[in-house]
Amino acid sequence: MPSPRRPSNWALLFPYVAPYFAYVLVVSIPPTLLPKPAIYALAIAASAGALAYGWRWYLPLRGPGAPIVSVLVGAIAGVVGTALWVWIKAPFYEAGGEPWTAGAFWGRVAASSTVVPVFEELLFRGLVLLGAVQWDEARRAGSKDALGDALHDRSVLDMPAGAWTPAAVAVSTIAFAAGHAPGEWPAATAYGLLMAGLWIARRDLLSCVVAHATTNLTLALWVQKTGQWILW
Repeated sequence: MPSPRRPSNWALLFPYVAPYFAYVLVVSIPPTLLPKPAIYALAIAASAGALAYGWRWYLPLRGPGAPIVSVLVGAIAGVVGTALWVWIKAPFYEAGGEPWTAGAFWGRVAASSTVVPVFEELLFRGLVLLGAVQWDEARRAGSKDALGDALHDRSVLDMPAGAWTPAAVAVSTIAFAAGHAPGEWPAATAYGLLMAGLWIARRDLLSCVVAHATTNLTLALWVQKTGQWILW
């Protein structure tokens, strides 16, 4: 049972998912109603506001290791993640694609390399992965309602940094991939496993956030340079 100061995972659900859905809802606004640069500026503001609201309930980004090492490892992993993403995704799409205007391009770059890595890593490598660890532990302990126990009687805020089980990594990776288009599922699955590996190796979310931001930035620049817009 969590201490009174530790909200259950069910109570944590809203602050963890709010930035994600705020972003998705805003970027779904048709460009006929609002220019793309304005949409991305609004999406950044909406997600940042939701992150600020929920910050008191989030897992710490830093872990037991040196932050500078996590930043460096994350940056290297992010570049590897870009190569992995392009290599796996490219066979599912034809070359080329419609180029983005400068305003829309840089608006998306700003969003995808700032707020997006923060709320996605908090959600998928934080709440989902650690909540799945607690579900897996309850299941293996013989609970008749392992999911209910994990949701209502446990808190991810009580979990040690770097905690994982194979089943939990699978659940978090599938959840992460599900948020992408079907043609991106193989690449997103591989990328989710890479981020889970960082969480396990570094025992922090900082390395995951840096890696995710690096991937989103370097992928955008690579797409702009090569003209392979379909891969972005």
